[in-house]
Amino acid sequence: MQNPSAPSIILASSSQYRRGLLDRFLSEYEAVSPNVDESNEDRLAPRELASQLARRKAEAVSVNARDALVIGADQLAVLDDQVLGKPGDHAGAIEQLLAASGKSMTFLTAVCMLDPIGRTRHEHVDITTVRFRNFDRRLAEVYLRHDEPYDCAGSFKLEGAGFVLFESVKAEDPTALIGLPMIWVAGRLLELGYLLPS
Repeated sequence: MQNPSAPSIILASSSQYRRGLLDRFLSEYEAVSPNVDESNEDRLAPRELASQLARRKAEAVSVNARDALVIGADQLAVLDDQVLGKPGDHAGAIEQLLAASGKSMTFLTAVCMLDPIGRTRHEHVDITTVRFRNFDRRLAEVYLRHDEPYDCAGSFKLEGAGFVLFESVKAEDPTALIGLPMIWVAGRLLELGYLLPS
């Protein structure tokens, strides 16, 4: 249940995974694709880049929704100090998974919340470390045929069967790996006057 006096909420994202997380406790919000340039022209470090992209997305949507609370988010997967993009297809996913076998991958999930009351900005970066077990191409192929995670950086879905590839996951908020650190989001919404869950 939302406080009637609280601003409406907009998720600045087209991600089905982030919508699924918000759907768990919000019945009234709008999802708007931010359509921003996600290039790293300033050569920012991964954590700074994730924060900047989340901010860009929130600000892009906020321009046409000045009276709404806007939530922007971005997630980067980092392996061997390199930012991984979404694989896009099976070949790209095989390459990412085989490179990750026996290694740790860091996920930086950034959130930027723009509150129209007081024009304040709230930001957070959640860090999750996934340690992959040693596996061969055969397991990678079987897994990819099952989950088809071609729209996911890192080439797996935690909400699917991705755990078969893991040795361990270290996180303060398990939802962050799905795309949005909901413990932080819910806490900040409560502080801003939203009554949860709906």
